[in-house]
Amino acid sequence: MLRRVASRVSMRSRERKLQLFLELLEPGPESKVVDVGVTDAPFGDGSTDNFFEARYPWPAQITGVGHTELDRFAAAFPAVRAVRADGRELPFADGEFDLGFSNAVVEHVAGGRDGQRRFVHELCRVSRRVFVTTPNRLFPLEVHTLLPFVHWLPAASRERLIPFDDVLDPLAPKAFAALFPYSVRVINTGMTLIAVGPE
Repeated sequence: MLRRVASRVSMRSRERKLQLFLELLEPGPESKVVDVGVTDAPFGDGSTDNFFEARYPWPAQITGVGHTELDRFAAAFPAVRAVRADGRELPFADGEFDLGFSNAVVEHVAGGRDGQRRFVHELCRVSRRVFVTTPNRLFPLEVHTLLPFVHWLPAASRERLIPFDDVLDPLAPKAFAALFPYSVRVINTGMTLIAVGPE
């Protein structure tokens, strides 16, 4: 039951993020977009993974980057270029993409704030403008599990209670904005922080 509720909340949130991306960054059919943080999964059947590729109007303009094998991703989204790479070391030229997108990935990047900063700086390096989201640490529910307050616990306690195979290091608005190499607009929806830049 809780998983279904979390999935519905996640989908509504993701649909709103896509709408904001389209409104604020105004991509067109020629805009080259990189999405850093795709997973090796199709979209649907309760999964909200890779919603951007499933719903973006011009999927052939997307390069999806994930740190694992991407065979199922490539099969599910044949129009999208799939690249396996570490988001902290992207194999692209400076400014190669018009737009960079990353949804709820930075909080999972290993290496503490330095690792998160490297991830964000790389996305900013390869993209002329960026749209990056993360759950808001100050929101009382941990958005992956919908459990209250667990993300406010020290890292060791948090890791025991939240069933993740990877890192979960949530960010508050000021710490999120500080990851960027330039000034960004941070939109706080309550549950989610969205950074759009450069401002």
